[in-house]
Amino acid sequence: MTPKPSPVCTQHNTEKVWQQTVFEYNEDGISVRVQNVWAWVCPEDGEPSFTPETMDALLVTVRELVDTAKRARQRSPALTEYAVAVG
Repeated sequence: MTPKPSPVCTQHNTEKVWQQTVFEYNEDGISVRVQNVWAWVCPEDGEPSFTPETMDALLVTVRELVDTAKRARQRSPALTEYAVAVG
């Protein structure tokens, strides 16, 4: 379902497109990438704007992943990259 109406990118003055994108977050040397997240995306530069509900869910998920990665780093600093997939 596409939210209505389409927002406008204030930097480029173009209508944003509802599509899947990647959410990226970095903290303390830990990078988290969540793929296939629906957002309003500027067609000019690809800058995403997430809905408040999506952002809330992303923040909870990313916080859990960062905390888990920090614990894993303490146990075994030699292991530096993990891939997690759901679905």
